[in-house]
Amino acid sequence: MVVIVQGDKIVDVGINLPVPDGSKVVDLGDATLSPGFMDAHTHLTLDYSGDYNLRRLHELDLNVSEQAIRATTFARATVEAGFTTVRDLGSRFIGSREFVDVALRNSINKGLVVGPRMLVATKGIGATGGHFDPTSGFRDFLFGREPDYTDGIADGPEEIRKAVRLEVKNGADVIKAAVSGGVLSLADEVDTPQLTPAEMTALVDESHRLRKKVAVHCHGDQAAREAIEAGVDSIEHGSFMKPETLTRMKSKGIFLTPTLMATEWIMSKLDNYPPALQAKAKSAAAARSDMFRNAVKMGLKISFGTDAAVFPHGQNAKEFKLMVDLGMAPIDALKSATANDAELLGIAQKVGTLEKGKLADVIAMPGDPASDITATERVFFVMKEGKIVRNGPPVVQSAAKATDAVEVAAPVD
Repeated sequence: MVVIVQGDKIVDVGINLPVPDGSKVVDLGDATLSPGFMDAHTHLTLDYSGDYNLRRLHELDLNVSEQAIRATTFARATVEAGFTTVRDLGSRFIGSREFVDVALRNSINKGLVVGPRMLVATKGIGATGGHFDPTSGFRDFLFGREPDYTDGIADGPEEIRKAVRLEVKNGADVIKAAVSGGVLSLADEVDTPQLTPAEMTALVDESHRLRKKVAVHCHGDQAAREAIEAGVDSIEHGSFMKPETLTRMKSKGIFLTPTLMATEWIMSKLDNYPPALQAKAKSAAAARSDMFRNAVKMGLKISFGTDAAVFPHGQNAKEFKLMVDLGMAPIDALKSATANDAELLGIAQKVGTLEKGKLADVIAMPGDPASDITATERVFFVMKEGKIVRNGPPVVQSAAKATDAVEVAAPVD
């Protein structure tokens, strides 16, 4: 199989294509080529993977400039793992009003920082005392004031609309909201609804008017049903969703982003979390596997998303094996991180498949991931928009006459 790249685009794909004169040839040997993977649920400006209590204390000391610098290392780890596009769903930081995710996205776009293509959600929208309230779990007025819509915390339909408008004004590509409780928040139950139907309707209406998609953090079944009726574009996590809720979700074409890796990491490091969070994690973990199996059997649209930051950045591909172990066919798992994510993110005309005219996001992994899905964890070649980000075993031949045309080759698996 040969992929011919010129500039930032794929100009041809096929078997035994003639190599253009003067091309730089990258021979990848016994490997499988794939479009660059995508992760539809990351937090590249954050790191929640360590001890929970120490992390909360560290956030109080961490300067926002240091946070931004740390984020550049998370971005590099992600793209070097083969993820050339991410949807970054929230950059909340205690005491900070800066839009670090917007700055990171823009710096990557300008070539100042190495990282994946980013669609960002800025702060995320939630209710007072809810999963997204950054002061929840701390003593009253420790930070001098209660957060408001400028922090993404809004109550009532009109405040929700203001929050959406402010985030779009400041660079949001997608709107993220917390419509139920969460695992890593101290002052709520994991599956309780946190927005009213009227608030959710306002959220979706305002976002769609501004041509932005809506992703909702949601573990609980009731909150999921109300979000589905409001017309959200994707449900993140979905741990407690019942079969009838999944059926309704399928009928409306809403994507499920299961983020299995986040739960897996928390359960493997349970002692790092306070008892209240341990109990919530166990409850969500007990429910999520059956939910995911049902979603696969029912043929829901499933998008690949991991909640990276709950676990260390760069380990995103471990999600593939978790999906396959719960009943998803390997080829469908691969599609979830390529064509499916491209559809959800609204960029399928540019990326998601290796075909003529698409951006040259190309990765390579050893062997055949359809037979061994863990091959996705061993990506050794990454090209983003025609530029080589990583080339593990560098077997490169340069023709006598240099041009900006590149042939990327690998045998067909």
